[in-house]
Amino acid sequence: MTKRRVIIGVGGGIAAYKVCSVVSTLFKTGVEVRVILTNSAQEFITPLTLATLSRHQAYTDESFWQPTSRPLHIELGEWVEVFLIAPLTANTLAKLAHGMADNLLTNTVLASSCPVLLAPAMNTDMWEQVAVQRNWRQLLTDSRFHGMETASGLLACDRVGAGRMAEPEDIITHIQSLLHTAGKRDLAGKRVLISAGGTREYLDPVRFIGNPSTGKMGLALAQAALHRGASVTLVHGPASWNVPLGIQAVPVVSAESMRSAMLQYLAAADIILMAAAVADVKPREYSQEKLAKRQLPEALPLEPVPDIVAQLATNKRSHQILIGFAAQTGDIITPALEKLHSKNLDAIVANPIDEPDSGFGSDNNKAILIDKQGKRLEIPPCSKLQMAHHIFDSLAPLVPTLFVGMPS
Repeated sequence: MTKRRVIIGVGGGIAAYKVCSVVSTLFKTGVEVRVILTNSAQEFITPLTLATLSRHQAYTDESFWQPTSRPLHIELGEWVEVFLIAPLTANTLAKLAHGMADNLLTNTVLASSCPVLLAPAMNTDMWEQVAVQRNWRQLLTDSRFHGMETASGLLACDRVGAGRMAEPEDIITHIQSLLHTAGKRDLAGKRVLISAGGTREYLDPVRFIGNPSTGKMGLALAQAALHRGASVTLVHGPASWNVPLGIQAVPVVSAESMRSAMLQYLAAADIILMAAAVADVKPREYSQEKLAKRQLPEALPLEPVPDIVAQLATNKRSHQILIGFAAQTGDIITPALEKLHSKNLDAIVANPIDEPDSGFGSDNNKAILIDKQGKRLEIPPCSKLQMAHHIFDSLAPLVPTLFVGMPS
């Protein structure tokens, strides 16, 4: 992310305070940030605050009219790689939908050609107005513009309903995706089915066989697919994170419940990624009541759980891509190749779990992707979101007809 270039346009709304977190986090990751405030935005947050967080002058309409060697909106429009507007107000939305430019923010949007990420925020009644929704739909017909869904909840006006701005962490993730893809939606119209996290096989109501998987890799795959235009279903085990808006979440606990959910959604999917860490065995017997310590068996009788990947491979159709994952210690290639061929996968992602800052629980990862033709792609250490994008980038040559605008 070092030296990547992002402009954040701040509209006039109470959600403007959330932008501080976005600016600060982006700066800490090495992104160069420029901020433009509308006049109404300055009623909620000061240019000094955002200048301090971004380590650069925050621009206002007053800056727009200062004499310079080249017009400011042209300089900024040529400089920027990704443009964020948050909060997007009904006023700015209407201007953008109709190509109007009467301030520094809207002029800079028109003077740029990069992807524009929109995070609307307004009162529920305002958001649901026919005119506002018409402007929203019209603006999103332009491929430059990427819209984030509004959340529902208690708003600053004490109304409970839709119109809450997306959370900073989701905005940041979407910006990172746009910086990787340059805004392309090569998965538009496609359905992606992903499993994530570990399963739990219970002995009694409080004890289970499990593993340290947090599901972060599966979540990153879901976010990357969503940002590339796909419809995403995420079947996930117990997790500490929230599923972002726009992703269909199917929470499960056991391997059997995950198997059932994956088979339920399999037929509609174009790409299936089995990133979950599914248990291999489960207790042969389950007690409805907590077992006392003295009741625990010295040797716990076990039985195998369903092989979900094998069942998906048996039931998938010829046009579908099935990707497996192999988390390994030591030699990661040999067991991955065995799994690739024995389970009839289209590709497998082998990643180490015994190296620093990779594997279970880490925000980063590294891997080797191997397809059924034997081609290998080494993915160096990177964030799990970046790895997710590398995986989708590598799938285009497998089935070029699945991807939009991607060379084979």
